[in-house]
Amino acid sequence: MSVNVSDATFQRDVLASSKPVLVDFWTEWCAPCKPLAVSLDELSVELGDTIVIAKVNAETSPNVANKYGVRGFPTMLIFKDGEVAASRSGAMPKQKIKEWIAQSI
Repeated sequence: MSVNVSDATFQRDVLASSKPVLVDFWTEWCAPCKPLAVSLDELSVELGDTIVIAKVNAETSPNVANKYGVRGFPTMLIFKDGEVAASRSGAMPKQKIKEWIAQSI
């Protein structure tokens, strides 16, 4: 399953991770975020050996969202070695996310 990350744990859980991390920035009111969350949970099981899937609620952890310029939801960022390696905004089908991850890591 995906990992819930907050402003307080972002440094430890994302930036200091030994694996690449896909961070899903979402909000409660975001309709496309809900089906995306299901796809990301499935991918976290399928790809758990190669990438960590993390979720940041941008309403309860606004500092991280602001730091990385997240304005629309959902927005996904892939971090490698503490740096943003790739970004996508908007919902995507599970297979497209899987392809994007493979290209980005």
